[in-house]
Amino acid sequence: MAEKNFITSGRNTIIHKIKKFDLLIINGDHPIVIVSHRGIGIYKGLIPEKRSIAKKAYQEIVHVESSEIFSEVKTLLFIQALDGREYKVDYSKTNTNSFIKIHQDNYI
Repeated sequence: MAEKNFITSGRNTIIHKIKKFDLLIINGDHPIVIVSHRGIGIYKGLIPEKRSIAKKAYQEIVHVESSEIFSEVKTLLFIQALDGREYKVDYSKTNTNSFIKIHQDNYI
């Protein structure tokens, strides 16, 4: 099995591991979040149809509700990014300034 570009921790934390790859986090019908080595934001691009296409674009698709991740759609996610910050993504606050917030600076 190939090494993943992220790991999960606890019930709702995703830890970005490899600088070269961006994570596209899909959580049900909510907006897609992109995590890069520079930080985090809302993804506006097209989602690659296949895993191999995503890999060529240096992206990894993370389906939160899949059985390999958390097995359910989450209302709250914590993402530890490679910029040294932990972000809180609150899907109950979609389309507001509180959707993505810095939860902890310099968690490393």
